Formats: sequence, structure tokens, C-alpha cells
Amino acid sequence: MKTVAALLSMAAMAHALVATTSEPSLSQIKTAAATTLPESPVSNVKGVAFDRFYQIWMENVAYTDSAADPNMQWLASQGILLTNYHGVTHPSEPNYCATGGGDTFGMDWDDWTQIPSNISAVPDLLDTKGISWAAYQEHMPYPGFQGFNYSNQETYEDDYVRRHNPVVLYDTVVANETRARQIKNFTDFEEDLANNKLPQWAFFTPNITNDAHDTNITFGAKWERHWMSALLANEYFMNNTLVLLTFDEDMYDLSDKNATFDQGNRVYTILLGGIIPDDLKGTQDDTFYTHYSSIASVSANWGLPSLGRWDCGANIFEIVANKTGYINYDVDLTNLYLNHTYNGPLTTGMLEEYFGGSSDLKKVAGSAWTWPVPNTDAKCSAGNGVLEAVKETYSGMSATYNYTSPYPWDEASGYNVNVTATRKTSNSTSNSNSSSTNATSTTSGAGRSSRISLGAAFGSMVALLVLLQ
Repeated sequence: MKTVAALLSMAAMAHALVATTSEPSLSQIKTAAATTLPESPVSNVKGVAFDRFYQIWMENVAYTDSAADPNMQWLASQGILLTNYHGVTHPSEPNYCATGGGDTFGMDWDDWTQIPSNISAVPDLLDTKGISWAAYQEHMPYPGFQGFNYSNQETYEDDYVRRHNPVVLYDTVVANETRARQIKNFTDFEEDLANNKLPQWAFFTPNITNDAHDTNITFGAKWERHWMSALLANEYFMNNTLVLLTFDEDMYDLSDKNATFDQGNRVYTILLGGIIPDDLKGTQDDTFYTHYSSIASVSANWGLPSLGRWDCGANIFEIVANKTGYINYDVDLTNLYLNHTYNGPLTTGMLEEYFGGSSDLKKVAGSAWTWPVPNTDAKCSAGNGVLEAVKETYSGMSATYNYTSPYPWDEASGYNVNVTATRKTSNSTSNSNSSSTNATSTTSGAGRSSRISLGAAFGSMVALLVLLQ
């Protein structure tokens, strides 16, 4: 249980980031709740595979535990089970951060986080074509609330938490009042649903009880089946809609410092919605995906650019890739580690302290922990290049990582450098190995085989640090 005063103290002690808003008092929250109206833009931009994309995230459950739950099994029978979908690190917040902006920035803890306004996020991509969006956060006290959490006012237990809200972390979103008011409550979702005013992109976070964080998979799956069942029967909600139902990460227990985790951080994930044909319901897709795949798939579907970060090379959901012609990579999971991350500007060292999660990585000098430079020149897996605002911000700078990889890795620290990805087609095969440093290609009568370099560079970091002040 955390009081507002305690949360204010926690925020003050958090990462060395300057907040653009202060922690509101209870009286300020009540006033804002009575006067702040949600923003509900609508649009109708046609996509190649779907016209709406919604993500619903649950919390901290191992793949095997989810797979054994009868309610999760029922949900999987209504759609496509993604058997090779992965979170990108631990704990919760960096996973949400990743799906909001294409990177964890080295985040390794559930701190108060604000990411500078000149770092782009998913809403910036959507706005290039006027695609309406929202973030629906259960029991958020009012639209655009930026506090650390909002407790249940009867029990004072945790309820809404900032760390499970991917877009509120980005100042490019919340610095604009209109955009901020598109981050709203589940009651606002019910009103948008009833009034035929749903956005085309949305992120749903149940409260910390319903998402299984403070309960368990039995409770969370029962809630989720009940909530989703009504939506699956709603013709308006289902119309040309794709729903990604997933978990932020596998089981993660702070009380057990000796705990071991699935090194690949695989999570139980289902695609649902009106675009799933009957013959694919109850089937499986074994393609390798991460949380970054949701961004890449959205970009491919609507012809949007990339953020130039780990979304750039991410695999695209096959149900979309089959219509765009993109060929995904098969990734050898043997040496793939997605339960820790590389160092960055949001690294606290807490992941290593609790779990030794990065103890096998090379230490990078603190001076290199600046905001990473995206790849501004890549075509990316969606095929539409990189957001113009990103190109302008990072013009002339070398990318910190090779973001065209289908999985995150860092040559400097040795993170995922021994992982191999292979792309196969009927007449060609290309291999991508992060330990390679040179790009070569050969052609034979059987087709073309090319080895793609995934070397990374830490160029122009001093210039970037000055730019981001």
C-alpha cells in the first residue's frame, strides 16, 4: 500500500530525470477528474490487413502457466496462438516503454520515467496519416493523469500504475494537452464503444488486480475471458479489428533473488478479432516475434514509417506480412537472451543487483550511456523508411545499434551477439548473424545467399548529448 505522500517521495528519489509535471495531491486529482474531458478522435484509414489494432496486456505469467489455464485456452481457440512471442527484458516498465517507442533505452527498473520530447513514439507514426489512437487505462482517475499511481480509495491498494502505461512515459505525447487527454479510463472506452467513436489504434491496461499482477493467472484469465467475450460478440468492435492479447513478461519475482527465468522471456500471446478467418481460429503461428513486432506490424499495415529503433527490423505478424510480401526471419533461440538488456540512459543497476541479469555483459563506460541514436537510413521491415522527424533530429549521426536486426543486441556489451537469424524463401536464403562484421553476398544457380552485417556503432554520442539537453 502506498500513500500519495509516499509516492511523491519515491518519485523524488527516482531516476535523475526532470519531471515536466509534479505529483498531484488528492484534492488536485478530484478537481481534475471533475473538469478534464477525454479526447476521442475518430478516423477511417484503411489498412492492408486490418482497420483497427488493439493491444491488451496482462502481467508477469510464465508461458506454461498461461497455456495450462482453461480460460486462456478458450481465448486461444477464438484466434491464433503466437507460440514464439517474447517480452524484451525485465521488469514490467521497460517492456511497456518498448512497445510505446521501440526501445528500452537500457531501462532495468520500475522507476518514474519521462522520455524527452525529441524522442518519437508510436502516436507520432499514427499522426502522419491521421490515424486516431487512445490508451485506455483501467481506473486512471482522469484523462491525461501523469502521476506515479492512483490507489483504490477504499483499500488504498495499488490500482492504476504509471509503469504499465506505454504512452504516458513519452513527453512527445503528454506535452501536448490534446494528446494527453487521449490517455483515459476504461469508462471512457465504454462510452466510445457505445457511441461508435472507437479509435483505430489503442492500448488497454487492466488495473493491477485484473491484469494478474497482484493476483494470479487463474484470476486474470477469468477476468480477461469475461471482458473479451462481450467484445468478441460486438459487431462494431470486431469490424476489421485485430486484437493482440499478451503479457508484458514471464514470471518475475522480486522476493526470490535466486530465481531463474526463461532466457527468451516467452509469453503467451493470441491474435483475435474480426479479421481472423474461421479457418485460422484455434491455429498456431510459430514465427519469432517480440513486443517490437506490434509497431512494425502497424507500420506495415497502414504504410507508416518506422521509429528507426528496434521496431525497424522486427518481424511482422504473418497475417500482415502475407499481404505486404515481407519475409520474416527464423531466429535460433539457443543463445538469445531477452531477460536482461544493454546499458543505457535509463539503467539503474537494479536488475543486476537483484538477479545478476547483466553480470555476464561487458561494462560500458558511463559516458556512453546517452540516448541511443536511431537508424535514419534504413528501409525497415515495414518498407516505408523512417519518420521524417526522426531523420531531422538525428541528421548526420551514426546509429547506436543496428536496429535492422529482428532481435535486440549490442556488440559493445556482448548482448545477444551469438544469435543467428535466417530468412528463407523458395529461391533464396539469407543469414543474419550478429557476430559478423562485414557484409558480403554471393550468387549461385540455386538463388542468392547474402550475409547481412549486424555490427553496431557508437558514433556522434557527444553531439547527441548536447542535442538532447
